[in-house]
Amino acid sequence: QVQLVESGGGLVQAGGSLRLSCTASGRRFETYDMGWFRQDPGEERTIVAGIEWTGGTTEYAGSVKGRFTISRDNAKNTVYLQMDSLTPEDTAIYFCAARIGGLRYSLNDPPYNFWGRGTQVTVSS
Repeated sequence: QVQLVESGGGLVQAGGSLRLSCTASGRRFETYDMGWFRQDPGEERTIVAGIEWTGGTTEYAGSVKGRFTISRDNAKNTVYLQMDSLTPEDTAIYFCAARIGGLRYSLNDPPYNFWGRGTQVTVSS
């Protein structure tokens, strides 16, 4: 089991930056693949970025590639999402997620099975 707590959301102007953090409690954080998802009201939750348990592979949704960067610090049990060049379309609730890492990494599979409660990001035009 792992518990996840997000922080760092807020209100920012278009073109600005935010850094989200997700701190995990529980054992063996370093064995988990980590992901960031976002969800608009009335819409499905979609993946934004993922990082393999080894830290060696990162993948991004096309809409954020080149603007967002996911990273992890296993010593701090924390995964980050650096978000630059934000646009109003990035407004959403952002969720941190975890799954047990495996031999092969894929952004979307297997499903993530541990979730944080989310943090609101609002980008004004």
